[in-house]
Amino acid sequence: MRTSDFAFDLPPDLIAQQPAEPRDAARLMVLRRSSEAIEHHHFRDLPGLLEPGDLLVVNDTRVMAARLFGRRPDTGGAVEALLVRPFTDTRWEVLFKPGRQAVPGRRLVFDTSEGEIAATVVAREADAVVLEFERSFDPATVGQVPLPPYIREYQGDAERYQTVYSREARSAAAPTAGLHFTPALLERLAERGIERTALTLEVGPGTFRPVTVEDPREHQLHAEHVTVPPQAAEAISRARAEGRRIVAVGTTVVRTLEHVARERGEIVPYEGWTSLKILPGDDFRVVDVLITNFHLPRSTLLMLVCAFAGTEFVLRAYREAVEQRYRFYSFGDAMLILP
Repeated sequence: MRTSDFAFDLPPDLIAQQPAEPRDAARLMVLRRSSEAIEHHHFRDLPGLLEPGDLLVVNDTRVMAARLFGRRPDTGGAVEALLVRPFTDTRWEVLFKPGRQAVPGRRLVFDTSEGEIAATVVAREADAVVLEFERSFDPATVGQVPLPPYIREYQGDAERYQTVYSREARSAAAPTAGLHFTPALLERLAERGIERTALTLEVGPGTFRPVTVEDPREHQLHAEHVTVPPQAAEAISRARAEGRRIVAVGTTVVRTLEHVARERGEIVPYEGWTSLKILPGDDFRVVDVLITNFHLPRSTLLMLVCAFAGTEFVLRAYREAVEQRYRFYSFGDAMLILP
């Protein structure tokens, strides 16, 4: 297995810069694993493509207003911090620009929605920096919602980079497969007898980290915090016992469920960390159906999808998506992978 096995040609103009309006107007490519058939739909067709009794599992995390802009008070030099995860109410791991300015002991001042907040660099390791802020703040509103680095043109409502069922702001990026749902679509799914439950994976910026090694087994994923609440564990266990299908909305849900199943042997209430990387040849113990977006070439997300549906089949589908001018990445179109 080589990282280059997961490369494909993608014209830059297919990288979506604007979300579909309305959300469920996005196109939906359907892959059927048993026949290796490919169909073309729209996301609003989802209720008719799933079956009554299916259990939809979503990631209800919300993107933090994590991008903070500030300066060095001694020189006025501009700095930027992206909140990654808290250690306490005031101590945070961040991604920091420019990296050479992240000198332990250096004082910084950030301009936020809550006024100026000072911070001190307390540690630096590789590409991560730890800041100690002088007071706590609300990560849901303190700064700007960060869009992925490949979205350069969007000037619209930042709420379009949140799912309609998002709850607590704890992520640096959105679980983008869920961006296509609308309240009306969720209601139609419920009317068809499709249940829904939620877990949480706090998406870190490592989701954008490229695979730079030729053997993907050597690539290390950034650990992300996951929570499977009791009601979700019970709903998933009941559905599996009754022979109903588990429909994962996004790769974050897949990684959470498969991590818990591997560590605990079954789906139980859980809170902890995962850095699970799923590659072709790995078994899936929980997930039957996958809803996902179109991913970066050579990425661990694409590798997970290939593990689920077969590398040759998925890459053939990606080539067809390019030919049919599907829109790629966070604001792009979606894929539904059925048995």
